[in-house]
Amino acid sequence: MPRYMVQRTFDGGLMIPADAQGAQVCATVVDKNLDHNVTWVHSYVSDDKRTTFCVYDAPTPEAIRKAAADNGLPVDSITQVRVLDPYFSH
Repeated sequence: MPRYMVQRTFDGGLMIPADAQGAQVCATVVDKNLDHNVTWVHSYVSDDKRTTFCVYDAPTPEAIRKAAADNGLPVDSITQVRVLDPYFSH
């Protein structure tokens, strides 16, 4: 399955509480993504919480866009990526 980096901008900042309510929000996103065969791997959030960089496994960028629309999430860009780490020679 291809891997993608999705950049999103949240004008008011991304506010997901670190509690049961926040966990439920994330679980709902994961469940809706499955409708499009999209898997949220993890995300990076900027210090000001306005920009996220999310790693996804998905069949196509369009599947990510559809899942994002179902979840009410913005999509600024989608880039197919591959892992490169400093330990590839070991």
